[in-house]
Amino acid sequence: MHLVQTMAYAGEKPWHGLGNKLAPQQPIEVWKQQAGMDWQIEESAVRFITGNHGIGAIEAFPENKVLYRSDTKSPLAVVSKRFQVVQPEEVLEFYRDLTQYNGFELETAGVLREGRKFWALARTGQSTTLKGRDKVEGYLLLATACDGSLATTAQFTSVRVVCNNTLKIALGESSGAVKVSHRSQFDMDAVKRQLGITVSSWDGFVARMKALVECPVDPDSVEGLLRRVLTYQSQENKAMVVNEQALANVRSLYEGGGKGALLASSRGTAWGLLNSVTEYVDHHRRARSEDHRRDAAWFGPGAQLKQRAWDEVMKLVA
Repeated sequence: MHLVQTMAYAGEKPWHGLGNKLAPQQPIEVWKQQAGMDWQIEESAVRFITGNHGIGAIEAFPENKVLYRSDTKSPLAVVSKRFQVVQPEEVLEFYRDLTQYNGFELETAGVLREGRKFWALARTGQSTTLKGRDKVEGYLLLATACDGSLATTAQFTSVRVVCNNTLKIALGESSGAVKVSHRSQFDMDAVKRQLGITVSSWDGFVARMKALVECPVDPDSVEGLLRRVLTYQSQENKAMVVNEQALANVRSLYEGGGKGALLASSRGTAWGLLNSVTEYVDHHRRARSEDHRRDAAWFGPGAQLKQRAWDEVMKLVA
C-alpha cells in the first residue's frame, strides 16, 4: 500500500521508484499537474443526523468544519473552524521566484495519504564534496498537512549523494526550519525572510561536516554512542531500552555494509558513524511501506533518531 498518491520528479528516480518523470526546468504549472497538486481543499459545515439508524433531525456542529478535495469530493479531515488551510498549489507557488531568480531547482513534489499531506523539495544549488569524493547537496523542503498532523514546515535539509541519506540542517540556536501553525495565515514572503537568516547556515553546516570527517572514533566510543541513540521506551515500565536489532544493523552499515561507508570521509570517522544512523533510518528501518518510512524519516520518529545522532556526534567535535 503506497502512501504516495501522486508525485512528480526531475533528475534521478526517487526513493520508491514512483512518480511522473519531468524534464529539468519545468514551469510550476506543469509541476502542479504532474505531481497531482492541481486541486483545491474545499470547506463545508459539519452536519450529523440524530436518532437511531440515521433517521432523525439534521443538526449542525458549528465549532468545526470538514475539509474535502475539490476533484474527488473525498473527505480529508474535520478541523476547528479557526484552522487556516494551505492549498497544494501554494506549496509549489512558494518556489516560483526561488526557481526563477535564485537558482533553486524543484526535484520532487507530491501528495501523501489521499491528499492530507503534501510537499515539494528543491535543490538550493549549494553543495560540497568531502575528501574529494563524498558529495553532499543542500535542499529546501516545504510540507504541510490539512489534518493537523503537521504545521506548515519549511526546512533546509542535506542529501548525501552516494546513498541518498537526508539530514536536517540545524545550526546552533537556529533549527534550520520555519514552522507556521494552522492557526495563522501562511505568509510565503515572511517564511522566506525567516529562512534568509538560515541560508547562510550552509557554510556553518559544511564546517561541521568537515569536522566530523576529521574526527576518528574508537570502537568503544562507537558502541557507547549508538547505545545512547538507538533506544525506545519500554511498554511495561516506561524505561528506555536499547534497540539491539537496530544497533546490530547500524554497526554493520558503519563497518562497511553502508553505501559510502568505505570512503575516506567515512571509514572510522564521526561522519561515517552519523551516516550509518541516517542510512538505517532512511532505508532500512522497519516500516509498513517505503512511504511510511520516508514520512517518519522527514517528520516523525526517524527524524528524532537522526537528531539524537547529530547531537551525539557533535559532542565528539565540541
